[in-house]
Amino acid sequence: MSGFGRGRRPRTVTASLAAIVLATEFLVVVLAALVLFGLGTLPPGLALGGGGAVLVLIGVAAALAGSRTGIALGWLVQIVLIASIALDVAVGIVGLVFAGLWAYSIVVGRRIDRRAA
Repeated sequence: MSGFGRGRRPRTVTASLAAIVLATEFLVVVLAALVLFGLGTLPPGLALGGGGAVLVLIGVAAALAGSRTGIALGWLVQIVLIASIALDVAVGIVGLVFAGLWAYSIVVGRRIDRRAA
């Protein structure tokens, strides 16, 4: 019973914002993979398999959003999505938009966390 009464450490604003951006990005990647598959831009296995691999990366990054590793994986997700401009310009542009949201959320989240500390 010694474990009762001890709560989890509250999540930082940075971790919360990062998880929100990654969760939204998860939905967008599902749709982007389906678009790349539907347009025939990539073979089905590559479109859906590659999309699935990015989804796993996003899930791990979101789960670890409160750590340096999670933030680094989040940056890796952004790089992968920006690089997708080579496959489809529209998907790459969406990747650029999310990279901007990611950078903004990390900078502002850290600023708020510093002020709260």
